[in-house]
Amino acid sequence: MKITFIGAGSTVFCKNVLGDCLLAENLPEFEIALLDIDAQRLEESYALICALRDKYKPAVSVNKYLATDDKQTEEAFSGAKYVINAIQVGGYKPCTVTDFRIPRKYGLQQTIGDTLGIGGIFRALRTIPVMKAYTDIMERVCPDALLLNYTNPMSMLTGYLQKNTKIKTVGLCHSCQVVVSHVNRKLKEEKLNDAEYTLGGINHMCWLLTLTDKEGNDLYPLFKEKFNKVRPKNDLVRLEIMNRFGYYNTESSEHTAEYHPYFIKSKYPFNLLKYLIPLDEYPRRCRRQIRRWKKLRKEIMADGNVTHERSNEYGSYIIEACETNVPYKIYGNVLNNGLISNLPASACVEVPIMVDANGLNPMEVGALPEQLAALNMTHVAVHEMVIKAAETLDKNYIYMAAYLDPHTRDQLSLNKIKAMCDDLIKAHKGWIPEFK
Repeated sequence: MKITFIGAGSTVFCKNVLGDCLLAENLPEFEIALLDIDAQRLEESYALICALRDKYKPAVSVNKYLATDDKQTEEAFSGAKYVINAIQVGGYKPCTVTDFRIPRKYGLQQTIGDTLGIGGIFRALRTIPVMKAYTDIMERVCPDALLLNYTNPMSMLTGYLQKNTKIKTVGLCHSCQVVVSHVNRKLKEEKLNDAEYTLGGINHMCWLLTLTDKEGNDLYPLFKEKFNKVRPKNDLVRLEIMNRFGYYNTESSEHTAEYHPYFIKSKYPFNLLKYLIPLDEYPRRCRRQIRRWKKLRKEIMADGNVTHERSNEYGSYIIEACETNVPYKIYGNVLNNGLISNLPASACVEVPIMVDANGLNPMEVGALPEQLAALNMTHVAVHEMVIKAAETLDKNYIYMAAYLDPHTRDQLSLNKIKAMCDDLIKAHKGWIPEFK
């Protein structure tokens, strides 16, 4: 069995997912192929994964491949059974800087800009061609592989791959498995510690539909009561959405603030203080991670004694379930096809999935509460336009995606949106295809 990791220069995440695989008792022997465009970061990840391999599972082979070499890239994919994707096309510089700098010039402010909004749109447009090139290779050398996509924008990228390639693909997000436990660190409500829940919706706007104890008693009223009493300072946006629309969503408040037209408003700057919204949070986070990396690298590899504890990332559990036929439940992103009855069949939705030797078995959610489906549709419309832009290379679909984005259309006129997109297209020369 071979596991190929694309974007292996993301060393900490690579350690988490592949370290989990090395600790999985039911995966005795396999091969790891590390692929990245950055030779130095690739070498660092290679040294780290080899150290983990030596400590936990010496029978595993680890090989590194430079993605700038076509032959090495094909070798990295050849015979792979599982491919894990964690690439960031364009990095912090120049592309993330561009995603924030140009919209700011037009008066459009963002927090994260990797999922929706103008930042998410252009992140998708530069990532899709790279992933299409990789999946073209996969179709030749490992056509039956399962692609585990962790890269954002999750819905646009995963949806495109599922519609335009033959590769089995599932999109995986960190927020689903921790949605209740993370907030309960602040609420400190004992009854929520072992709560069971169901989710359904789209990535980063997936809804906590039910919340019960093991006997089936409804804990949602308690959850809402305690949440409104504690009012966690870093989660005031999601609290507001829950109070207005009745349900809690899976992704953080700094993300959620830019998914709606209600919060980041130039005419009402007080909102930023009222909801404690951190503008330009993602660029700030990138700079902080860059500064910390040298220190973190030394800490991880201190005295060569690298250690790892199995995380809650889905990757290793999916592989283990496929290999052992012991079912495991995840939440993942797949094409809808009736799983959520009041969202379009073509939408990429986040739903429960049972994984076993037969692969991915998505579970039907049924109809979402109408107000939640309506909120999801404001995102699905943007997803569809971006995917259409990538398929046709017609820039009109880029404009329409931005025209439809909830936050962008709230802040800018149609003419300004078009001008901003033109500036971004020009700034992305070499990073995105030529659009008609």
